[in-house]
Amino acid sequence: MPSLALALSFLLLPSLSLAADPIHVPLSRRSVSARRFDPVKEAHKLRVKYGFDQPAPTTRRRGSRRATSAGIPVTNQDQDSSYFGSLTIGTPPQSFSVILDTGSSDLWLATDGCADCDSGTPLFDATQSSSFQASTSAVEIQYGSGAVKGTLGSDTVTMGGFTIPSQTFLTVDQLTSGLLDDPVSGIMGLAFSTIASTRAIPFWQALANGNQLSTQEMGFWLTRANPNSQATEVPGGVFTLGGTNSSLFTGSIDFQNMPVSTPSFWLLSLASVTVQGKSVQITTGASALSAIDTGTTLIGGPTADVTAIWAAVPGSGQSQVSQGFFNFPCTTDVTVTLSFGGQSWSINSQDMNIGQETRGSTLCLGAIFDLSQGTNIQSGSGNPNWVIGDTFLKNVYSVFRASPPSVGFAQLSTLAGGTGVPSSTTSGSDASSSSGSSSSGSNSSAASTVEATSFVVLASLLSTLVMFFL
Repeated sequence: MPSLALALSFLLLPSLSLAADPIHVPLSRRSVSARRFDPVKEAHKLRVKYGFDQPAPTTRRRGSRRATSAGIPVTNQDQDSSYFGSLTIGTPPQSFSVILDTGSSDLWLATDGCADCDSGTPLFDATQSSSFQASTSAVEIQYGSGAVKGTLGSDTVTMGGFTIPSQTFLTVDQLTSGLLDDPVSGIMGLAFSTIASTRAIPFWQALANGNQLSTQEMGFWLTRANPNSQATEVPGGVFTLGGTNSSLFTGSIDFQNMPVSTPSFWLLSLASVTVQGKSVQITTGASALSAIDTGTTLIGGPTADVTAIWAAVPGSGQSQVSQGFFNFPCTTDVTVTLSFGGQSWSINSQDMNIGQETRGSTLCLGAIFDLSQGTNIQSGSGNPNWVIGDTFLKNVYSVFRASPPSVGFAQLSTLAGGTGVPSSTTSGSDASSSSGSSSSGSNSSAASTVEATSFVVLASLLSTLVMFFL
């Protein structure tokens, strides 16, 4: 994971013309037992990812433009802990699953030199690709759960019908043990090139620079796991590359401009928080800088603000089991809303509860944790003090717009498991809110099934989900 050096060269993306339709990527979910979700591990990932902690040591391992929309299978892994999609690379193409991460900017894949990768992990074999161009440049990338090392290369990369013929990526033969869970082979970073450790233009930006995208937008709808499901892989949402899917949200998209001059991470300023229906005072200004991160499971924030949030929940307290976390009575429904200067967005109480603190306990752990563990980063450093992950993003339709650099949220449609009723608007909403996002959902259909979830309409939703992508 790159360091948080935000003051890099200014990023300019050209206006787009003669662009193709957006790609709508169906997300599927890999359901596993709750015990595989480790909140302490997830918290450590966030802290390292954003420079709050030291990474685990690295373990040495042996050894063209499309004309129509296309769908790409994507999986939600380990009870909503990550969402990954499919791409192909090389000539002839080799298929791989990669985590879709708006909190990083590098593309990397484990190679056939990774002898200690899980036996089920597909590995890229550069010798089988006639279009692969090797390099001797070595690169290390730090992530929350470890690090990867390898050498740079370039090859033809395709996601759906979108293709970059000479995409630079990292071929990884060293990585921290346990970093990958099969069938994932790597990560596709979806943030800006300014934080790319490989110094490569991210795949989505290369598409934008080549006028391949309808709009400079990426849309996400992420579903919530059914903890009782025994299925290993089920549909989990939609990733739309180059636009939005109007079938998955209702009303306008509330865009807020990024509060930095140089795009890096996808950043917003957290403006207000309510807990159990009451406003909680949080630190404003530079301390409210927040990374909107699809590659993160939970929500991390600075000590004082996280403490204030949990102080508003009766019976809550600091966990003596999981450092940086707070517990609360499992019978309590914790209701939280976040605003980033426009509308207020509610987090489902199911997402705020990540399970019993210990087996048989009457106390549960909360999904908002102390990212800094009492050592807040100094205001004005440019580092995000908040990381807003899937705990929040499952509750909204999120759109990442490159020009102007901004992030928008919209109310989920009834089709996507939402109420279909727009959320309330926070007083003092700024002028950067906009409904100017393009929407280009497909109208064709096919069938897909999934076990029922907490959404009463989710079963019917997922049974028709793939209909949008043929």
